[in-house]
Amino acid sequence: MKTFLIAGTQSGVGKTTVALGIMAALKSKGLDVQPFKCGPDFIDPTLHHMVTGRMSRNLDIWMCGEDFVKETFFDHAKGADIAVVEGVMGLFDGGVSSSASLARCLGLPVILVIDVRSMAETVAAIIKGFEVFDPGLVQGVILNRVGSQRHLDLLKDAIKRHCNSDLFLGYLPRDLNFEIPSRHLGLFMANDAPLDKKAVERLSCAVSDFIDLERLMDLQIKPVKIKEPLNLDCTISETGGDGPKNNNDGYTQGHEITIGIARDEAFCFYYEDNLDLFRKMGARITEFSPLSDTAIPDGIDAIYLGGGYPELYAERLSENHEMLNSIRDWSIRGGVVYAECGGFMYLTQGIEGLDQKFYPMVGIYPVRAKMNYRLSALGYREIEPVSGPFAAMYKEGLRTAFAQHGIPRLKGHEFHYSTIEEMPPEVDRTFRLADGRFSGYLIKNTLGSYIHIHFGNTPWAVRRFIEFSKGAGGHGI
Repeated sequence: MKTFLIAGTQSGVGKTTVALGIMAALKSKGLDVQPFKCGPDFIDPTLHHMVTGRMSRNLDIWMCGEDFVKETFFDHAKGADIAVVEGVMGLFDGGVSSSASLARCLGLPVILVIDVRSMAETVAAIIKGFEVFDPGLVQGVILNRVGSQRHLDLLKDAIKRHCNSDLFLGYLPRDLNFEIPSRHLGLFMANDAPLDKKAVERLSCAVSDFIDLERLMDLQIKPVKIKEPLNLDCTISETGGDGPKNNNDGYTQGHEITIGIARDEAFCFYYEDNLDLFRKMGARITEFSPLSDTAIPDGIDAIYLGGGYPELYAERLSENHEMLNSIRDWSIRGGVVYAECGGFMYLTQGIEGLDQKFYPMVGIYPVRAKMNYRLSALGYREIEPVSGPFAAMYKEGLRTAFAQHGIPRLKGHEFHYSTIEEMPPEVDRTFRLADGRFSGYLIKNTLGSYIHIHFGNTPWAVRRFIEFSKGAGGHGI
C-alpha cells in the first residue's frame, strides 16, 4: 500500500497547504487519492474532499481506540491508489492523539513539513532533533516558504552536512501566493469555496515542480497487526447484562429507524464514520436544510443537529419561521432530537452575535447563546451518560454497569467560541464528565450539548440511540 503521513514541527507551518497540494498533484496524475485527518478536526477533511473527490476520514486514537482507527484506515484506503494522512499540531504533540502515535499505530512513514521563512542553517538542528528523538519515524522532509535560490542552497547545504540528506524531498516557495482564508473556528469549510479551481491548479503545479513525488510514493508502510472486524452487536440489558455481544456480521437486526440529519452551510460538522455506524445499525439517513427547507422530513424517528456555523447564518436561520416551528413542535411532542455544539445553540432561545444583535432560534432551552471573541472551551471529553438516548441503563443500574462490566464511556471533543447562560437547575443534566462536572441537557427527548461525540469506540451508544428513538416514535417514551 502506498501511503504516508504529513506532519509538522508545530501548528501553522503549512501542513494543510502541503497536504492539499500533494493530494491535488497526485490526483492530476490520474491517481485515486484517499485522504485522512489525524485528530478530531472537521474542517480539513472538507478541504480534502474538495481536492480529491473522496470523503476524508478522521483517525483519532484517543476517541476511537487503535482497533477502530486501523479498521477505518485500511478499509477506506484499500480501494485507492494512495492514502494521504494529514497530521495535527506538531508531530509529537497530543500524547496518544498525536501524529506520531498514529504513524506508529498504522506503520506510516512520516513527511515532516518545516516553515523555513526565518531560518537557514538552523534547519539542520531541527531535523537532527527529530532524527534523534524518534529514529526512523521521519522518512522525508519538505521545506515550506523558501525565499530564494540562495536561501534554498543554504538550507540544503546544512541538511547535507549535518543530517541524512536523503530526507530532503523538496520545498514550496514563499511567493506561491496560496492561502486558505480563516475564520474564528479555523479554516473555511470547502463549501465556502475558499479555494477556486485555479488556486488548486497553481498549488498542484508547484508541488509537481518542487517536490519529488516519485520518491514520496516509494516510501514503504510498516506491517501492523489488525484484529477482526469491529463488533457492532452491542446489546446491553437493562439490568446490567454481560455488555456487548459478538455476532461478527457487522450489522444488527430489527432496529429500522429514519434519522433526519441537518446538513447545509450552517450545520456541517459530522464525523462520517458516525453516520456509517448509524447506517450499519439499521438507521436510514435523510438530510434536510434548516436554512432552506420549511419543515423537517416526513416519516423520521429522530433529528440529528450537528455543529457548524449557525452564528454566521443566524439571520437566515432566525427568519425561517416555518422550520423553527417544525423543529419546536417535534421536540414538544416528545420527538427525539440530538444536537451538538452549533446544533445545540440553534435550540436555545437565540444567538447573540459579535455584532451584539440577537437572533431568535427554536427556543427549546430557556437560555441564550452568546458569541465571544475568545475561545470558550477546547479539549477532549470523556462522558458517562446518565439519562437520555445514550444512557446504557437507567437510574441506579447505570454506574454499576459501567464499573462492573467495563463498558467504554463516550468520548468526544469540545471546541467553541460561544457560551450559554446558566441553565436552570430543573433541566436534566445528561452527561457526567470524567472530572465530575455535568454537561448536556435533556428536555423531554431533546438532548443538547457542546460536545462532538465520536462513536467509534462505543457503538453500543448508537444501538441505544436507535432503541430510544424507536420507543419514542415521535411522541415520547
